[in-house]
Amino acid sequence: MRKNKLQRQASTIDKKFLLLSLFLTVVGLVALADASAPLAQRNFGDKFFFLKQQIVWAGVGIVLLFIASKIHYRLWEKIATIIFFLSLFGMLMVFIPGIGTKLLGARRWLVLGPITIQPSEFLKLTLAIYLAKVSSKNKKLAAYFVPLILALSLIMLQPDLGTAIVVSTIGMAQLFVSGISLIYFASTLALGGVLGFILIITSEYRRDRLLTFFEQTRDPLDKSYHIRQILLALGSGGLFGVGLGQSRQKYLFLPETATDSIFAIIAEEIGFLGASILIIIIVIFVIRGFAIARASPDTFSRVLSCGIMSWIGAQTLLNIGSMVAIVPLTGIPLPFFSYGGSSLIALLIGCGILLNISKYGKE
Repeated sequence: MRKNKLQRQASTIDKKFLLLSLFLTVVGLVALADASAPLAQRNFGDKFFFLKQQIVWAGVGIVLLFIASKIHYRLWEKIATIIFFLSLFGMLMVFIPGIGTKLLGARRWLVLGPITIQPSEFLKLTLAIYLAKVSSKNKKLAAYFVPLILALSLIMLQPDLGTAIVVSTIGMAQLFVSGISLIYFASTLALGGVLGFILIITSEYRRDRLLTFFEQTRDPLDKSYHIRQILLALGSGGLFGVGLGQSRQKYLFLPETATDSIFAIIAEEIGFLGASILIIIIVIFVIRGFAIARASPDTFSRVLSCGIMSWIGAQTLLNIGSMVAIVPLTGIPLPFFSYGGSSLIALLIGCGILLNISKYGKE
């Protein structure tokens, strides 16, 4: 009887989570095709340049999603150390001249022939896997915090505060569900907040970002230009939007329309109501993912599921929050929507792992 029950559980994935993952991927491609067209035309002479590349990455990601959904989640525990340190090696390689490339003052990308890889996107996933393994095997805090601090240090050297915030969220969320004492958790959270504040105020660039957030009329043609153009896009959209394909801000007024600012273009075209519906769908997706985590059969799968969904949830919250000016701009991409192969592939692999865990969930 027990064997039959396990076989039945192992043959069924969470179809709602799968459909939501695929739906958001397709909608993301449609949104990118629209938002990125003027920028692609100017930079490459082909308005579908970004879309064509993203379709390839989406195809690769979806294939890997289905492969990951077939691989027993326990395999990730066995290879956690290897893939985590490979990710750290990739993070170090971005500092090697000729391999790592610098853009907008940050070293975040590896150029390997025709392929550009952002190792920090894969680090989010491999760190979540590694910390889940540590949580299920070792209760010593040092074993947990050493890899987390190492990852954060390499991220801040690039520098990339937005990714550091997301990675910190992954670490804290996994620490919380691993069963740590609330006193230790609160102390760690407070210490992390103090260190984060110090990192902000000791960097002129990050300090300017924070000041611009609190004073959005400050230097409207330079430091606050980006946020002002975002707010113009949102205001132009009104309740029902200006119509699909009718955005004015995408015509090179708003920076980063294919990446960080894509939600502003979406909201401009489909309005407050349409954007609200989209956010609700994303929230349903995140809740569904956390439901998988809650029903996970063991500590490793529970902590891993929570880490993956905290990553997606935190990144979505940071991106949309910065678009509606409730948090400072962080340069964080919007999951499923922003242009970027590394981000999309890592995201879809994470979804595949959750789908496999859902096969073995408690009823």
